Amino acid sequence: MNKNEMNTGTIRPSTLEHWDNIKNWLSRNLKGDVVIWVIVAILSLVSLLIVYSATGTLAYQRGGGYPEAFLLKHIFYTSMGLFVMWWVHRVNYTYFSRLSRAALLISIPLLILVKVAGVTINGATRWLAIPGTGFTVQPADFARLALIANLAAMLAKRQRVEYSWQVFGKMILWVGIICFFIALTSTSTAVLLGLSCFLMFYIGRVPGKYLMAMIVAIGLTGGLGLVAGQRLETAIGRIERFLDNDEYQAKQGFIAIANGGTFGQGLGNSHQRNYLTQAYSDFIYAIIIEEYGLVGGVFIMFLYAILLVRGVQNIGGTNRAFGGLLSAGLTLSIGLQAFTNMAVAVGAFPVTGQPLPLLSMGGTSVFFTCISVGIILSVSRGETDESTI
Repeated sequence: MNKNEMNTGTIRPSTLEHWDNIKNWLSRNLKGDVVIWVIVAILSLVSLLIVYSATGTLAYQRGGGYPEAFLLKHIFYTSMGLFVMWWVHRVNYTYFSRLSRAALLISIPLLILVKVAGVTINGATRWLAIPGTGFTVQPADFARLALIANLAAMLAKRQRVEYSWQVFGKMILWVGIICFFIALTSTSTAVLLGLSCFLMFYIGRVPGKYLMAMIVAIGLTGGLGLVAGQRLETAIGRIERFLDNDEYQAKQGFIAIANGGTFGQGLGNSHQRNYLTQAYSDFIYAIIIEEYGLVGGVFIMFLYAILLVRGVQNIGGTNRAFGGLLSAGLTLSIGLQAFTNMAVAVGAFPVTGQPLPLLSMGGTSVFFTCISVGIILSVSRGETDESTI
């Protein structure tokens, strides 16, 4: 900008055209709730910064000494996840009602296969190896997405039909089966999924007597899965250490939070990343507070709260019950997982092994979280197909 332009306060036409082109591109390609897009962008950026910081010690321990290797891996997963989110948000959300039952049927043998031939990572057998690729997937994330979509479809069809035990029994059967198989390898995931389904039923105006029956059924099936699975001793041990205030990871997380104070130690200045074995995943929120302080921790919590509100508000902004229930169910699942992770970091819950959505380093969790957000954005677009729900 030359002196004449500065004196007159004018802006070059080319600059205005440039910004107009950017705005037009964004409006054409990023549809749906703008607030959710902004939240996703902020969380993704913070994720890259904090994972880079938190994986420094991990890289050293594994002999490479190059945290950039883990950062590049995380950038790859995050980029793929964001691309999938963008692609999914352009799909009419009503198509997911057609796919949900098939996806649910596929998830059951995958969950069984994990129990039989799963890959053990960090002491938990929750993953399946993809032959010849070196990648692993966590079928529980796929099953959670499929169950929520299928429940949304079944509840939407019955919004104007009187409930009966026969109708409700089919829904509770699916919830019980999926929670049972997930509980075999991941107790916390099964509990959070059961709670998400219960809240979906409540939002879907299911009568109270059926809600009580659902609580009993989920408790029984989840408990049976816990006893029959591999996590009973781990779950008992974590609860005992939580009650006795004797959990090593939790203590290190407390120290990280105390070090952070109000404004934090600054990016890359975490000390507790040297002692937290899951600093880049389960306890990443403690590292965020250590480096960004209480202000940063509250800001991240605020972003998840806004995401939760915006996703649930889709119930009133869609023409079809399926869209609102689907958006609410997926948002509740993400929100419950996020607040559980943060509660563990501050000592309010026993250690669960739940990553922080969109922030923790991971592959399957990032991928399926992005799919879920993409569906939520698709619902927020408000486009429906008259031939479906």
